[in-house]
Formats: sequence, structure tokens, C-alpha cells
Amino acid sequence: MAISLTASAAERVRSYLQSRGQGIGLRLGVKKTGCSGFAYVVNYADSVDAGDVVFEDQGVKVVVDAESLGYIDGTEVDFVKQGLNEAFRFRNPNIRGECGCGESFTV
Repeated sequence: MAISLTASAAERVRSYLQSRGQGIGLRLGVKKTGCSGFAYVVNYADSVDAGDVVFEDQGVKVVVDAESLGYIDGTEVDFVKQGLNEAFRFRNPNIRGECGCGESFTV
């Protein structure tokens, strides 16, 4: 089981945590929502809770709650800038479909 980061994503997390002045890494999970079933939840992690699984890639910790891990195991997290827009993007090998707006997915 693993979650990986591209160099761009790792740099974004490190940069944000440094400017924020606190935090241990990136917290990644899923929630039931949207027209396809699940959506990613992305936050910065300040702690590791009971039941969390911690991965480390490129010197950055990625914290995932155990319940979400089955839906996102093997996912690569990227950080993309397009014009004025910037966002984390996910390459999740478990996805069977996505909604038309790209906000939710099915596994």
C-alpha cells in the first residue's frame, strides 16, 4: 500500500508548511459525495490520529485515514498550475469512472 507524490506536489506541500509555520505533512482522504460517489479531501496534517496510515515520499509525510486508504491506495498526487488556477490532481488506479465535472469518482 502506498500513496506517492510528484516532485511538484512535494514542493507545494513543503512550501506551504514552511509558510504556515506548522504541520507535519499532507492529509488525504475521501468522503461520500457528488454524482459519482466519492470526492477527495485534502488538508494539511498537524497530527497523526489513531487509525491513520503514514507514508513518506520525497521527504513529505502523507497521512491517510484507514477507511479512505482502500479507495486511494496506489494514488499519485500531483500539483498542477494552469494559468491562474492551481490544484492537486490525483492519478488513482482504483477509479472506474468519474462524473462529468471531474469532482467525484467511483471505485
